[in-house]
Amino acid sequence: MTETERETKKENKDRPRSGRGTSWIRQQFGRGLTYFIVVAAGIMFYFALLRATNLTDVLWTVVDVLKPILYGLIIAYLLNPIVKQVDRHLGPALKKKMKNETKAKKLSRAAGIALAVVFLFFLITALINMLIPELYKSIRDLVMTLPGQLNSLGREFNRFYANDSAIGDIVKRALSEGTDMLQNWLRTDLLARINDLMASLTEGVISFLSEVFNALIGVIVSVYVLFSKEKFVSQTKKTVYAVFSTRNANAILHLTRKSNEIFGGFIIGKIIDSAIIGVLCFIGISILRMPYVMLVSVIVGVTNVIPFFGPYIGAIPSAILIMLADPLKGVYFVIFIFLLQQLDGNFIGPKILGNSTGLSAFWVIFSILLGGGLFGFPGMLMGVPTFAVIYYIVQTIVNRRLENKNLPTQSDFYDELSYVDDSGSYVGGGDAGDTRDGQGSEAENGRQDQK
Repeated sequence: MTETERETKKENKDRPRSGRGTSWIRQQFGRGLTYFIVVAAGIMFYFALLRATNLTDVLWTVVDVLKPILYGLIIAYLLNPIVKQVDRHLGPALKKKMKNETKAKKLSRAAGIALAVVFLFFLITALINMLIPELYKSIRDLVMTLPGQLNSLGREFNRFYANDSAIGDIVKRALSEGTDMLQNWLRTDLLARINDLMASLTEGVISFLSEVFNALIGVIVSVYVLFSKEKFVSQTKKTVYAVFSTRNANAILHLTRKSNEIFGGFIIGKIIDSAIIGVLCFIGISILRMPYVMLVSVIVGVTNVIPFFGPYIGAIPSAILIMLADPLKGVYFVIFIFLLQQLDGNFIGPKILGNSTGLSAFWVIFSILLGGGLFGFPGMLMGVPTFAVIYYIVQTIVNRRLENKNLPTQSDFYDELSYVDDSGSYVGGGDAGDTRDGQGSEAENGRQDQK
């Protein structure tokens, strides 16, 4: 070893070790910075909770400003099936006749969007022309005949309980007090609040016109979205792959496709199903010559959009309206609605919707109650497909973990007598009484079906 090498080795030996030198200081600084960031984030979260109301107001302001965009996205989503069908049938025919495939594709897309928008306006115009006059007539008749019907109902009560003095006196006293309370409310509270009611009515009309204006702008936005939907999808896909790892990006894109399948199949299918039920209700109660035909049909058709509870929500007020006019026809209406909902639940609904959500009846009820309690009517409508997506995510995670443990994924394997022993092997119960080796092929088939 030369003299120079000895001096270099000595200098390296005397130099501070990395564990107590610059890297040690950097580690301590990084640890302190981490503590500071955690404490600062906790303080910011605390103040965010204190100002949650202000943050919510800001969020709703942003949503209110972007309403035309949101309406446009919703309209584009609903019209997209029509555009896809036109592209599927018209696109290949135009490509055969035109040399430029790009122009043929644009022409096919323009024709599909034009057809979808025309269909939308035709549907809205037809509904307005059919519904508004009939609804006005039904509501006018209801307002004009309801007081007389209530008086007749009161007279029937008085006549029915005339022979029983105790019950008759109670009923008469209750009707008298109820009438006095109604008259006092009309004379005092209603007249005092007439200005507030007129102001609320004016605000309601302005709000309605504003929503109509936003919807018209949304139609224009939907046209641009439908023209460039492939570009938007490609940009979103590129961003997902850029931000996330390849495995997580593929999982996100798969979940997006599954969500689109669930939401699209459920919403569009439910709209078609409710329209069919509304038309059948109109035809049925018209044949039975019941009052308020159009009003009741609209109520039944609109509320049928809500799964499970929708038929009952629409049938109860409709039955009350019909019973006020004719009690016997009210009973006929209840029987007719029961038969109609059996037809819908057993034949029409499954034929249109199929098993689009994959949820059992219990989870459907759970999602409707939870969504309705949190977000009202929109929550009742969108709660089922939203919970179906969450259910699919949880089910995928559970099945993947079971596959990693070499366990069956089908729920039928986990009956009362089955278990997993300490070695991690599945042991079947019931009449089979076979171990994991005996049921391996069936469990493997179950995993393949689940995939």
